[in-house]
Amino acid sequence: MSGFGEQESRGYDRRASKLLGGLYRHIADEAAAATGAGEAVLDVGTGPGLLLAHLGRRRPDLLLHGVDLSPHMIALARANRAEHAAELSVGDVGALPYPDNSFDLVVSSLSMHEWPDPVAAAAELERVLRPRGTLAIYDFRFVRDASMRSALGARFAAPTVRRKVVRPRWYPIGLYAQWSARAA
Repeated sequence: MSGFGEQESRGYDRRASKLLGGLYRHIADEAAAATGAGEAVLDVGTGPGLLLAHLGRRRPDLLLHGVDLSPHMIALARANRAEHAAELSVGDVGALPYPDNSFDLVVSSLSMHEWPDPVAAAAELERVLRPRGTLAIYDFRFVRDASMRSALGARFAAPTVRRKVVRPRWYPIGLYAQWSARAA
């Protein structure tokens, strides 16, 4: 997989800003409720950083981090996150540039369908989560997810991996699914 180029990144930023605000607000609300004061959050596939911007407005006490494969997306995320501090890095979900046990919450929105190696991704997500940390992955509900569910099930306790349809108020038929897991 290769990252978005500059034009693709700018186009995605414009579309996401207009079309996905409700989804990002929904995810930010859930992330804010799932974290304690001062906890560390990683947004995998952060793109232009819109989720981090929403989360930073709700919970300025959180230590926010974002990673994306595209340096152009990271540049946009820096611009979009100017009002709230966040550490932003270029990196791949299959080889995350963070130490073990770094995050209390790892969240990803609309990027799982792009991950080329679900087994490597699941291993890295588990590695960077702190004990009892939470993983929440949101993607289109029509995404073929059997290999990702299998990879997550091998790394996280099977009963904690679940799928639910998320129906933000702005789109009542529910385009998104969430996969959630808790580290041992």
